[in-house]
Amino acid sequence: MTTVLMVCTGNICRSPMAAALLRARLREGQGRGEWGVVSAGIRAPDGRPPSAYAMAEMEERGIDIRGYRSQGVAEKLMREADLVLVMTRHHGEALAAAFPDQAGKVHLLSEMVGKTYDILDPYGGTRLEYAYTAQELEELIEEGYERIVALAEEKGDD
Repeated sequence: MTTVLMVCTGNICRSPMAAALLRARLREGQGRGEWGVVSAGIRAPDGRPPSAYAMAEMEERGIDIRGYRSQGVAEKLMREADLVLVMTRHHGEALAAAFPDQAGKVHLLSEMVGKTYDILDPYGGTRLEYAYTAQELEELIEEGYERIVALAEEKGDD
């Protein structure tokens, strides 16, 4: 099974929202509804629910992430992922240092649309900041969908 891993810092805002949005988009794609999409955090404690505003933003899009619980990035997750999408350059650098043999599959989510920038963390911010982040993630996943699929399928064929 092809698997995409989304990574942020605490795994309660950006990466759970991005994973949920990609999962929803994959269900629309041809034969990709069975793909695995998971998320984790560089400094995430295990077992925390998503932030209230992250849940609210996903709920507005018809996606329920209330049952999600945070987890830290682990060797097994990295090994099983065909593609790892990170929110910031720092996340990519941290993963490359911790898992050098997996570094080739790590990319910034913004790179999926041909850009290189960090997605700001809304944690502790206003509902408007979460709305902005959710919209940005949604646009990146939609516009970068074909690249995401191509990279994941390429790695999955290795």
